[in-house]
Parts: sequence; structure tokens; C-alpha cells
Amino acid sequence: MNNQTSPPLIGITMGDPVGIGPEILAKTLCSPEIYSLCRPLVLGDPAIIAQILRLLNIDLKIHLVEHPNEGLYTPGTIDLLELSCIEVQSAEPGVPTAETGRAMEKFILHGIDLALDNQIDGLVTCPITKTALKLAGSNFHGHTELLASRTNAEEYAMMLAGAKLKVVLVTIHIPLSEVPASLSCDNIIKTIKITHDALKNRFGIKNPCLAVAGLNPHAGEDSMFGNEEADIIIPAVHSAQKLGFNVRGPLPPDTVFYKAANNNFDAVICMYHDQGLIPFKLIHFEDGVNTTLGLPIIRTSVDHGTAYDIAWKGIADPLSLTQAIKMAALQAENKKRNK
Repeated sequence: MNNQTSPPLIGITMGDPVGIGPEILAKTLCSPEIYSLCRPLVLGDPAIIAQILRLLNIDLKIHLVEHPNEGLYTPGTIDLLELSCIEVQSAEPGVPTAETGRAMEKFILHGIDLALDNQIDGLVTCPITKTALKLAGSNFHGHTELLASRTNAEEYAMMLAGAKLKVVLVTIHIPLSEVPASLSCDNIIKTIKITHDALKNRFGIKNPCLAVAGLNPHAGEDSMFGNEEADIIIPAVHSAQKLGFNVRGPLPPDTVFYKAANNNFDAVICMYHDQGLIPFKLIHFEDGVNTTLGLPIIRTSVDHGTAYDIAWKGIADPLSLTQAIKMAALQAENKKRNK
């Protein structure tokens, strides 16, 4: 748990044991800078981490703890809460099993519980796969569903964040053909509110300025290319403005991201998944961070998958995880300051 003088205590889940999570974790914790910003606690498997350290010839010591307060949190040491003990000989890089699926789900659930109990100040998650969760018999498809269920969050949103661009999604993982019918004034207004509150309270932006992207080309152009703007998005924006939010739109999707990346807006509210992620990943492919807004806890994550094709080969880039840890620490400091 954090106090007024120590840096925030950030839990970091190892992710899929046979993906690149353990590797990027080991590489990231080689940096003394991380320890100047936070106290990192790994939730994972000591045997897997030890194997990665050997494979990569990284000179870090593993310090096992049973409680977050027992960590040393000094450079050169990985403080690790043991939540699984997988036989390294049976773990094949890039090949998920029921055992690896159960382990990675346990890392996440335990991390959420620690955060809800204020034993850690934020949670950072390394990548997992739906395949491994399915093999483990899980009822969940990914991090977002796990987080929402465990925290009893009814209203939440996915933000992809970088230094130049932040996007938030109104709809997430649904077919493109279902997007128009899934949009409503209420869910757009809720997304605006969640985004505003997060930017103000977690990112330290006093008066966030938000842009809302249109759904259709040229934001509908007076309903020539669709009615969703006139029927749903414009009324939602007007209602949000009446509620006091600093928001503009709907703006043409082909120009709004350029304006946001040039400091005209603090975030863009996007109508569907690829509308936001294509421009975001064009700019922040290597250093993007996924953070879940609206939860009672702080959660950030890497903006990439398990990369099974390069798992345990020593070539995975840890930059996204580094940025995710920094963002979790920033949000934790701002949360503490707001209290």
C-alpha cells in the first residue's frame, strides 16, 4: 500500500507463461528508472522467470514474498509473489496449455484482489490469450471481462494511450456490421463522462478537451452518408455539453486524429474498434498502453499480444510494458494527490 513518501506499489502480472510476458518483464526490471518511479511486484511463476533469466543471461535475483509489504523493491532484485509452479521442462514456448491458462488467470484475479484491498496501488498486466483461457475452462474471454466481473464495474471503457494520441472506444470487440445498432446516446455520453473523469483524476488534466469522431465518412455530411450522426451522435454530444463537458463533434474521422495528435484534443471518442486503433497504432505501435477506465482500481497493460512466434527468443521489445508501468505509477500518484 502507498503512503505519502514512498513511490506507488505496482503489481505486474506475468501474463501467459509461454508467451513474451516473462521476457519483457525481466528486461523491463533491468532498468533502475522503474524503481525510481514505483515499487514493482511481480505476480507469477518463479520457475518460469528463473528460466527466462538464464536464457537471456540477465543478472537479476528473485526475491520471493508472501505479502506486498515484504518486497525489497531495489534495482537488481525481482520481488515475486508465487502464484503458480509450472514444470519448466513441460512448458513449450508458444504452446498454451490448460495449466498455463489457469496460471495466467490466477495472476490477474489475485492482482485485482490486491488492488481492491489497497495492498497495491495499481495493476499492470502482461499479455494473455483467449486460447489459453478457453483451454483452462475459464468463463472469460480476456482481461476486460475479468476486470469488470471481479470489480463489479458496470460502466467502463478501453483507452489506448500514448504521448501524442489517446483514443477511447464506445464499442469494442463486435463485428463492424453490428456497430450502428450498438450505438446509443446513453453509451456515448457514458463514454464521454468516463473519459473526462479519468483524464482529470488519473492523468492530471484539469479541463479535458474531448473530440467525438463521426461514424460515417465526413461525419455523415448532413445525413448524405448515414443518419447515425443526426440521430445518435449529435444529440449525445449536445447532451454532454449541457452537462458541462468540454467536448466537440461529431468530427470527420479522416481529420480528427491528426488534430488530436497535434494537441487540439486530449482524447478522441471513437465509435468502433478499428476506427481508434488503426491511427493509434500507426503512431504508437511500439509504446502504446491499454488502460481500462471506470474501474475502482488502476489498471494498465501492454498494447500487444503474446507473440508466440518469438516467445523466449530474447528479441521481444519491452517498451510497451515499460510505458504501461510508468502510466500506472502516474495514475497512482494523481489518485493519491486527488485524495
